[in-house]
Amino acid sequence: MNQPAQSIDAAATQPARVPVRTAAPARRPFCGLIDPVLVNEPVPHALAGSVSVDAASAAWVWVVRDLCPGLISSDGVANGNFGAADLEPLMPDVLGRMKATLDKVDADNEAMRRLRAQFNRENAREELGKVMAALRARALLPKAQGFGKAVNTMTDDAALGVALQSMPLQDPNLAAMLFHAAIGQVANPTRLITTVIKLSGNASEVAVVRNGFGPLIEAILGHAQNQLHHLQLAGPFADIDLACRGLDRFHRLVRSLTGYIEFARGSRTAQVLSTITKLVSDRVEPRLKEVVTDLNQAMRRPRDGADRIDNDRLLGAISGVYLLSAVRDCRDSLALNAAFDQAWSQAGQALELHIQRNLDLLRQNPADVMTGARLDAAIKMAEIRFNADYAETLKRARATAERRT
Repeated sequence: MNQPAQSIDAAATQPARVPVRTAAPARRPFCGLIDPVLVNEPVPHALAGSVSVDAASAAWVWVVRDLCPGLISSDGVANGNFGAADLEPLMPDVLGRMKATLDKVDADNEAMRRLRAQFNRENAREELGKVMAALRARALLPKAQGFGKAVNTMTDDAALGVALQSMPLQDPNLAAMLFHAAIGQVANPTRLITTVIKLSGNASEVAVVRNGFGPLIEAILGHAQNQLHHLQLAGPFADIDLACRGLDRFHRLVRSLTGYIEFARGSRTAQVLSTITKLVSDRVEPRLKEVVTDLNQAMRRPRDGADRIDNDRLLGAISGVYLLSAVRDCRDSLALNAAFDQAWSQAGQALELHIQRNLDLLRQNPADVMTGARLDAAIKMAEIRFNADYAETLKRARATAERRT
């Protein structure tokens, strides 16, 4: 462990230091010590560099309740008074108990069956192994994050190449975890990939892996599939801003691979990319199909009663147009061409229709507050769907309509 630690310290000009007392919530698995490698469900592909939050949480409960009841205060964990600073001195004992228990499980088929049943996870044993690996590497994870931050400020490609080669490439599992921790801090993963290709002398996946950078590919895949968690687009309270950021991050990660590395057809990486691209696209497509409907419903006057704005539908329409814009920017990394083209075209036509209709109504009655509000919303959506210059033209037309007597 000392050699990789020294290597990463040398690569990161300002490596992060492990704080005396972490600010991570005590209820996080293992008091936040392995947070840099945790990923949220769904996790369709198990990758060497990351650990599912659900798996880590189950392991933490197992350690506190079953392995270390006299060592770790369950009440302290529950009420938040037991933190990383309390757990760190106990880690050698905790890891020893975990290893001893798993050694017994490995030698007993019935014990293995009970472990899987207890965790309610078929791959519980493999996940516990990764949790232990992450715990053993816990001191290096903040340093790897520091490395990732340092990458963002490196302007010399040669220096970046030296930094990448300082990773513990001879230990793929450890390298995968450190790369995963680092990638979470890297704004432009493409720079890493283009540098790795130069170091490998070839853009093929085989060459990149042969030179020890397979763990970097795994780390990027791990972060790409972790964006699925942000794409919760069903229901009226969907966080569209979070989804748009998740799509942008997914696109940056996937394009860093597919835009530069030559993957053999049928390779594992190609299969993982295909699967997560479909999963991301499947989450987005139903919402795209709702955009035009939301827009039309938000822009129309109620058939009965006094005129009013349906704020929920208006918010849904604006959010949908924002999502359309995000998909347009990321479409090369998605399987949504047909659905996007239809929604994009129909949204543009609907906006122009509603803008013209509301402008006509405003000219007839410049004091109509509801018509003005609908027109303002339509102009905002036009700025997103078309461009800022078009929106400015519409604002001037609106001002002219209001001056009419």
